[in-house]
Amino acid sequence: MAARAWSTVLMYLSPRRLQREGTTPDYRFSLANERTFLAWVRTGLALLAGGIAVDQFLTDLTPGLRVTVAVTLLVTGALCALHAVRHWVRCELAMRRDRDLPVSRVPLLLGLIAGTLGAAVAVAFVVGGVR
Repeated sequence: MAARAWSTVLMYLSPRRLQREGTTPDYRFSLANERTFLAWVRTGLALLAGGIAVDQFLTDLTPGLRVTVAVTLLVTGALCALHAVRHWVRCELAMRRDRDLPVSRVPLLLGLIAGTLGAAVAVAFVVGGVR
């Protein structure tokens, strides 16, 4: 079990190990996979920037709500960036092994988190959760 876990970690950290798997896919698909990776990283960075912005600029929100929204955005941004790596590796392996691309629930979760946070802040402004 530990050997398998270590092998997986090395797969993520060493592109050369990844290249030994299966056959080289069409470069167009590899580049599309890389663009998707970069989109996930940009999304993570935007969420991190949003968390910092909420903390620094929405000072009219009650402190509890402001901190909750900011921390949720920061954690979600970090997880989104980590998901980018995982998703890239899983898709690259699937293409190299001539398998179906993996599906993920992360886009759904990301949408739910963003919608919930947006609704919470909107309700706070309407109901008076501002100082």
